[in-house]
Amino acid sequence: MIKVKQGFNPHQYIAEQSQYIRERVDKYERLYLEFGGKLAGDYHASRVLPGFDSDAKIKLLHELREQSEIIICLYAADINQNKMRGDYGISYDNEVLRMIDEFRHWDLSVNSVVITRYSGEPAAALFRDKLQMRGVKVYMHEFTEGYPNDIDTIVSEEGYGKNPYIEVTRPLVVVSAPGANSGKLATCLSQLYHEHKRGQGAGYSKFETFPVWNLPLKHPVNLAYEAATAELGDMNMIDPYHLEAYGQSAVNYNRDIDAFPLLHRILKRIIGKDVYHSPTDMGVNRAGFCITDDEVVREAAVQEIIRRYFHLACDYRRGLCTDETYQRVRHLMDIMQVSDLDRPVVKPAREYAGRLQMKAAADREIRIGPEEDLPRRRGMDPFTVVALEDKGGNMITGRASERMSAVAACLLNIIKLRAGIADPIHLLSPVILRPISELKTRILGLPSHSLDAKEILIALSMSAATNPSAYMAMNELSSLRGSQAHSTTIVSKVDEDICRELGIDLTCDPEFASARLFSGNS
Repeated sequence: MIKVKQGFNPHQYIAEQSQYIRERVDKYERLYLEFGGKLAGDYHASRVLPGFDSDAKIKLLHELREQSEIIICLYAADINQNKMRGDYGISYDNEVLRMIDEFRHWDLSVNSVVITRYSGEPAAALFRDKLQMRGVKVYMHEFTEGYPNDIDTIVSEEGYGKNPYIEVTRPLVVVSAPGANSGKLATCLSQLYHEHKRGQGAGYSKFETFPVWNLPLKHPVNLAYEAATAELGDMNMIDPYHLEAYGQSAVNYNRDIDAFPLLHRILKRIIGKDVYHSPTDMGVNRAGFCITDDEVVREAAVQEIIRRYFHLACDYRRGLCTDETYQRVRHLMDIMQVSDLDRPVVKPAREYAGRLQMKAAADREIRIGPEEDLPRRRGMDPFTVVALEDKGGNMITGRASERMSAVAACLLNIIKLRAGIADPIHLLSPVILRPISELKTRILGLPSHSLDAKEILIALSMSAATNPSAYMAMNELSSLRGSQAHSTTIVSKVDEDICRELGIDLTCDPEFASARLFSGNS
């Protein structure tokens, strides 16, 4: 049963965080605030801190909109290599476009986009032209001469001075990006150099929600951050500079701690005095002070670590991540002393798939023993079953069939249950399903007429026009946000995207649904 409990106070967070940022802004004529993580749709934070508003950071900036503007950084090589965001399934350059639309929706001022470390990449130049044609200001920053060792060159006209100054007018400049290593820090420092050359008293701070500096080093929330950044190799550490300066333990991560001596020297050279004594000093994060139930937060973070384990196990199976990355999150599972079965939806899905497997083996007069429990060993594809648990604790399953995918079947089953519709009642008429299947196979030439979740939901919306039961069931889809689901095989990208859009946290066993190498696998 899913516990719908809050462990975090979102109202206190917005009030306290905005006040703390204002206090930091008041110390300077202009503050450059490096913003890590997502400004909108921060679902990692809302999963590990139940009660956290996934849009809290952008709402916070909305409160500060009169005194703030936003710069978005994008690394030129990420454009050239078509780097993708795993959560949205879109490229970094398209994520920049999405971010601009999102910021404008919240009435936030987008100053410009900075393409960082530009060295003539054709795709980066095309993206610049695309943005400029749509009225977005674009600046091109090259690699900083002398970086990282030659401070004299870095802080000079040959270093930061070679970058064009980004014309800003407001006291708070938020520097954001579509992902890590996009050049946010370098952009902030370049701007600081130009500001001080102009006699402007500008400063720098950093806003990162994770790791939470005033939680213990091995707290599950901080370990969940390591799981979320396993690909980057981030590791939480006690900030030694903070401990030395203040005698207080504070948690930070290896990249910030490793970079601090250099950053400290650069800031002192630009500003002319010591501003910060530790990387923790630079931060403005107040999330740790708004946790109201540590037990709830701990359990939520453990579940997030298990989810990350499944995601990386599937990525490893598909050749999308290294064994080193996969082993990092497995190590975190060992630290927390949990297994994949500690995710409640895993066991029902596997048990149902196992029963289907045994029945199929019996029908074929195949004997499968405990040591031969993979259907493919007997010439059979594995059975795909999805189990879903909603926030009310209802547990439902759905299996893949010739008619529809397991995700689609599971969605229909759960919304029928939630709408109080009896199981024998059909939501979808064969009159609607048959033409869609024929379109896929006979006209489009696709190898399977089984409908995915998107196709089934479109068919459901069509049925809702004339079928009251279908209309009632369709209205339950919005109530599935926050539900947990697990599949016994890797699902298609379409089904994965539908779960994401509905707010369902889906995990999969690292097993392909078919032996086919091109169609049927993701």
